Amino acid sequence: MSAPQKFDEGRLARVIVAPIVSEKATRVGEKTNQVLFKVLRDASKPEIKAAVELMFKVEVAGVTTVNQKGKTKRFGRSIGRRDHVKKAYVSLKAGQELNFSGEAA
Repeated sequence: MSAPQKFDEGRLARVIVAPIVSEKATRVGEKTNQVLFKVLRDASKPEIKAAVELMFKVEVAGVTTVNQKGKTKRFGRSIGRRDHVKKAYVSLKAGQELNFSGEAA
């Protein structure tokens, strides 16, 4: 295994925007021990891995990312578009668990 890369901790604190809590995210999490996060669009997989390990004190097995285009929406006459989003599917190592509800204790 190669030596761990050094990342700026201030940058790592901003990489993860929010956890994605939905039916699909819950189903994926229970089935494959993965957690979904909304991340910065320019974040790399090693950065995402380092940020999750730093913030949640868990071991990450791997990271898969998905770029999702923003939907076009109408507001009366005007047409707008939601922002593009990058999602990260973070695979946790066996025995590792992330719990969002009781985390701030």
